[in-house]
Parts: sequence; structure tokens; C-alpha cells
Amino acid sequence: MTRVVDVMTRNVVTIRPDATLREALTELATEHITGAAVTDVHRRLLGAISRSDILEAEAETEEAEAWGRRLDTTQVSEVMTSPALTIGSEADLKEAALAMEYGDVHRLFVVEGDELVGVVSRSDVSRALATGRA
Repeated sequence: MTRVVDVMTRNVVTIRPDATLREALTELATEHITGAAVTDVHRRLLGAISRSDILEAEAETEEAEAWGRRLDTTQVSEVMTSPALTIGSEADLKEAALAMEYGDVHRLFVVEGDELVGVVSRSDVSRALATGRA
């Protein structure tokens, strides 16, 4: 039985809740990811920010010019998904796959108590299946 801990990414990209949407987009692009954990200074998980969250905020903005200003003035905490969906590190990979499917998300943040210890994505699950690890 493959567990979440066997396939998760331990080095989780985090974004501050007071970061601007432009800063978040830059971080996501730099890291080549579609979403990240939003954490406080103690690395406690507050929520998640994804490109989808930012695109939804853009869709709510009527003018392109206003969107440019909004990127620089809107904080991540205003558009993030909270609470983020989580799973324990010892959970079965099948449980993670079902949670992502039912939650309609691309990633689950892995927590042990209050501590963020990793992230498992649909890609991690697919890779485990493709390589016979699941």
C-alpha cells in the first residue's frame, strides 16, 4: 500500500497572506506550479492560492486597466481558498486521489498536527501509478 508520504513533495512553496496577487503569480510562474500553500510566519496553513483563484478574481474585474491595479493592491488573503484541503502523511494514496476528485482540487496539503510537511498533487498520484508505485 502506497502512502502519501511515499510520493509527496516535501519542499512546499508557500506564499504570505499579505502578498499581492502579482507577487503570487510571479512565484507560481517562477516555481512552475499552479498553486501554493498560504501560510503564516509559523508555517501554519491558512489556505491555498491557485492560478484558478486569481483568474476568477480577474473575471470579476470589468476593465483591463482596473485589473492591472488590482494585481498590485489585492492581497492573497482576499482571494485564497480557505481552508485548504489537507491529508495526513500516513494516508493511503487512494484516499488522497479520492479526496482530490471529490474536492475538485489538484493538490492536497500534507499536515502532521498543525505543521505543513508536504504537498501531494494529482501528478504525484499519476506518476506513482505509471511507475508501479501505487
